[in-house]
Amino acid sequence: MHKHIILAALFALAALLAGGAQVCGAQVQSTPTQGIPGIGRPVIVGGDRDYPPYEFLDKNGQPAGYNVDLTRAIAEVMGMRVEFRLGAWNEMRTALAEGRVDILQGMSFSEERLQEVDFTPPHTTVNHAVFARKGTPAVASLEDLRGSVIALHKGGIMHDTIRQMGFEQDLVFSDTPADALRLLAAGRCDFAVTAMLPGMYIIRENHLDNVEAVAKGVATVRYGYAVKKGNDVLLGRFSEGLAILDQTGKYEEIRLKWLGVLEGQRIHWRETLRSLSLIFIPLLLLLGGSVFWTHTLRMKVAERTRSLSTALDQLHRHQQQLVQADKMAALGVLVTGVAHEINNPNGLILLNIPLLKKAQTDAMRILDEYAKLQGSFTLGGLPYERMRQELPAMLEEMQEGAQRIKRIVNDLKDFGRIDEGGDRAPVDLSDAVAKALRLVEPNIKKATDRFTVRLERDLPPVLGSSQRIEQVVINLVLNACQALPGRDRAVEVATGYDSASDSVYLTVADEGTGIAAENLPRLTDPFFTTKRGMGGTGLGLSVSAGIVKDLGGALEFQSEPGAGTIVTVSLPAAPQEPTP
Repeated sequence: MHKHIILAALFALAALLAGGAQVCGAQVQSTPTQGIPGIGRPVIVGGDRDYPPYEFLDKNGQPAGYNVDLTRAIAEVMGMRVEFRLGAWNEMRTALAEGRVDILQGMSFSEERLQEVDFTPPHTTVNHAVFARKGTPAVASLEDLRGSVIALHKGGIMHDTIRQMGFEQDLVFSDTPADALRLLAAGRCDFAVTAMLPGMYIIRENHLDNVEAVAKGVATVRYGYAVKKGNDVLLGRFSEGLAILDQTGKYEEIRLKWLGVLEGQRIHWRETLRSLSLIFIPLLLLLGGSVFWTHTLRMKVAERTRSLSTALDQLHRHQQQLVQADKMAALGVLVTGVAHEINNPNGLILLNIPLLKKAQTDAMRILDEYAKLQGSFTLGGLPYERMRQELPAMLEEMQEGAQRIKRIVNDLKDFGRIDEGGDRAPVDLSDAVAKALRLVEPNIKKATDRFTVRLERDLPPVLGSSQRIEQVVINLVLNACQALPGRDRAVEVATGYDSASDSVYLTVADEGTGIAAENLPRLTDPFFTTKRGMGGTGLGLSVSAGIVKDLGGALEFQSEPGAGTIVTVSLPAAPQEPTP
């Protein structure tokens, strides 16, 4: 901008000197010097009375603003006297055309206006914006305002621009930008279009809190001094004054005073970069070291967090195992108490049934003699002949049932007894399986109609605990039953001996839903279960795997989804004692 001002000032000065001889000559012959603006009389400077921060009347009615200070500075360096006349902008344009003012100190440039006035080089640029009441959707351009009621500064550059765009209807005119914004705040129009800085200044000073800019930078125009067409002398003096102010730094001082806070100061990049380098290079080094240290610390924290998380997971699993163990211990106590309570009445049954059988045998002889003498009669609602056949069988079934109750209760007592796992004795795997199946017989009958058992006799014994082996069998059989989708699916339990590995094995095969391949490696993980919704805890197979491993054996799974599952438990056979 500085180059434009200097170049234009030189051209204007040349024109002034070229025409100055004629002017001076005319003055010597016939024209008094007091008729020339700035020489014989003050220059009448026109401007807008309400266009802050560029030009306005302050609270004391005195001219103020960026344009006013700039004009005073030009007058001082050029040795001119000036007189300000600020009023409605449209009236000031008319006053310039009629010669009542000599120069307008702030006018936006346009090709249309060049037909009426001449411009000095621009001393600034003005951005225009669209203002609306808060809550109004934003607009992208002036074209988006068609069909809306628009308030305009009469005679301003936006008035000329919108008129050229063909906006004829729904335009509301005001003498000043402040009046246009007041009309908008009062709801008398939809939008107001005016310069950005004056708009923001007016909103702030007049507390128009319901108004805001909804489109910024819809037009950017050059802004400078304007004289009536042909007044080259005055134009040259103001252009030269602008160039001088620019060179002395006075122009920048005035601009920063009025526009710097609102526009932002001009940046001198070399000085700024030099200053920033002195500040930011040490900061960048410090920041780099801080980032490296932070990264290292973060990695250490993440590692510690992972370790802590693993420890917490292990602690949680141990807590759950303790809870489960406590439940099992409580169940053992409960089973022992229930078994004792069942054994008492069952013992009476077993004690009394043999006596009843003897009494029935003696009674039959008497009843036979009675039947020979009296003929047929009923006993307990049935003919005597039928009752004589049924009664011995009923007593025999009662005795067998009581014996079965006794065996189940004894098995429960053995299963519920606390096993420290330290003492090991030879155990017949088939006998342990048989005991376990008696305990879960109700579950088996409820789950399937196709349950088969193949227990090989005379198996080599295994060293371990019958109770713990029974626990493994119970877990495997219950899992198999739970995997069946219907009662028509089968479950098979078998035992046998593998001479190649000298081990005894148990297989539990079911025709259930099977297990997905990705879940097979996790089956013995603590708390892993695919039956959470059915109440599964994920501890059965984990505990079973632990027992089998403790006995020196192996637990293997073979399964395909939809094709069932085969679980094989292999336990090493106990060493045979040498024959004496």
